[in-house]
Amino acid sequence: MKDHPFDAAQDLADAPRVGGAQRPKDAATLILTRGGSRPEVLMGRRAPGHVFMASKWVFPGGRIDRADFTAAATGDLTSDVARRLEAEVPARRARALALTAVRETFEETGLILGRPAPPANTAGPWREYRQAGALPDLSVLSYIARAVTPPGRTRRFDARFFMAPSEALMTPEPTAGSGELDEIAWLPLEDARALDLPAITRFVLGELAERLAQDRANPDRPLPFVRMVRGRHVVDHRD
Repeated sequence: MKDHPFDAAQDLADAPRVGGAQRPKDAATLILTRGGSRPEVLMGRRAPGHVFMASKWVFPGGRIDRADFTAAATGDLTSDVARRLEAEVPARRARALALTAVRETFEETGLILGRPAPPANTAGPWREYRQAGALPDLSVLSYIARAVTPPGRTRRFDARFFMAPSEALMTPEPTAGSGELDEIAWLPLEDARALDLPAITRFVLGELAERLAQDRANPDRPLPFVRMVRGRHVVDHRD
């Protein structure tokens, strides 16, 4: 396995310590890819007014919602993804995190990762997704990284990074979504790495590049876990 560094100094510059104790909130991100020899990745730029990571280019994603625990889906998590997630959280929360990634991607980009299904009048944050005539397909997701925001930041997340191929989308091109991202685009991987990125996003792009070079998900590749321990950034790799 090739190792790529995590830029701890840039991480502190992205979100300086402001004090205060916060527990990280569970969150999930979806990395969508397309193309073969010159792969592209879907990214969006956060609007300038955001308190957290303003104007930075990121993957769509956000915090878990209660509705994600009961949302309907078609296709279960693969055994490898379920095993890795359930080593960290109970099975119900593992499934909910995967659904969070799908829902947040739809909300922020208008892209539907799923399969056609009869429209349903579901209340809450899944309403528009289900009315579009789709059910999330969890079987296409790979789990590729985990990161916890260091203490003392304005926002703290325990974020799981999933990836999926564009072939799993019902909608090929993004829309404006919720407006949280002021620009959304498919970008060649090498171009994406040249953008103004949070340190963790740059690190995960490196992980993504290596996975794509090793035939996409590569379930045997250890999963990187980035966090701060005793004031130092640590990257563990877990089977």
